[in-house]
Amino acid sequence: MPRLIAFLRAINVGGHTVTMEALRSHFSAMGFKAVETFIASGNVIFETASKDLGVLEKNIEKQLHQALGFEVKTFLRTPEEVAAIAKYQAFKKAAVESAGAYCVGFLSAPLSQEQEKTLMELKTDVDDFHVHGREIYWLCKVKQSDSKFSNARMEKKIKTAATFRGVNTISRLAAKLGE
Repeated sequence: MPRLIAFLRAINVGGHTVTMEALRSHFSAMGFKAVETFIASGNVIFETASKDLGVLEKNIEKQLHQALGFEVKTFLRTPEEVAAIAKYQAFKKAAVESAGAYCVGFLSAPLSQEQEKTLMELKTDVDDFHVHGREIYWLCKVKQSDSKFSNARMEKKIKTAATFRGVNTISRLAAKLGE
């Protein structure tokens, strides 16, 4: 049975607190197998026989909304995709090493040319972006809390949902999935 990783938006941020035990329980109740969570930020590893990931994302969102009472955008990736994201070099090594934060934003679909252009208008001396496939790479030269960039502001500008994770989290997740 294929393994997938769900990157969930709005879990344990903005007053939406969900225990990882409850999240595992919700995914198990949806019929998924070998359900486990990875750190407390809404990363769920599971097995499913479902082949249509777009339909699966929507079904998970619907079920979680009913169970939790708030919208939880869901972004699915395969272990191979997570490994490729972890290895991808969006910025020069020296820039990454000196950065205050380096994150990956997950999207449901690649950005249109217009959306990508709008995203690039958010670049500043502090924040830089790179788009590759269904991911946005965000390099922040200072601490995230010192940046004017926010996921909510970006979503409003490009008119699509995303969820961000630190590249270190993605690398650790890729290593775990490769075991």
